[in-house]
Amino acid sequence: MIIAVGGWLAYRGAGALSDFATLAKTPMTDSLSAAFSICGDSHRVNCVVDGDTFWFDSQKIRVADIDTPELSPPRCVAERIKGEAAKSRLLDLLNAGTFSLSAGFRDEDKYGRKLRTVTRAGNSLGAVLTQEGLARSWDGARHGWCQGQ
Repeated sequence: MIIAVGGWLAYRGAGALSDFATLAKTPMTDSLSAAFSICGDSHRVNCVVDGDTFWFDSQKIRVADIDTPELSPPRCVAERIKGEAAKSRLLDLLNAGTFSLSAGFRDEDKYGRKLRTVTRAGNSLGAVLTQEGLARSWDGARHGWCQGQ
């Protein structure tokens, strides 16, 4: 990847960095929406699994920029309570209006879920969950939600 970026800069010149920065900041038009519910055992089309996983248009999505408490199974009562709150809040956020999905460096995780940042009006819905104490910013590793972990 570094070689590719270096080659691109050599070909396009230093001015390409400002073009890239402008492109990276250009807000996407929020055009996606659905009526989301909580996922059950039946066919999953548009539903929320937990605080950082949902199905949209029959595709399983992992919110790429956060980690939320586990629900399957939770390791303690506090994790279950906060996990259920994160799940409910993600449901509310997804149903609150149109949104956008954007891919990062990896398209999928090891479980086959599409890794996507979910935004509305250029603001991360994951950041909303983090600010509300229902999620953590994803740093590449899972951290326990139970006291002492």
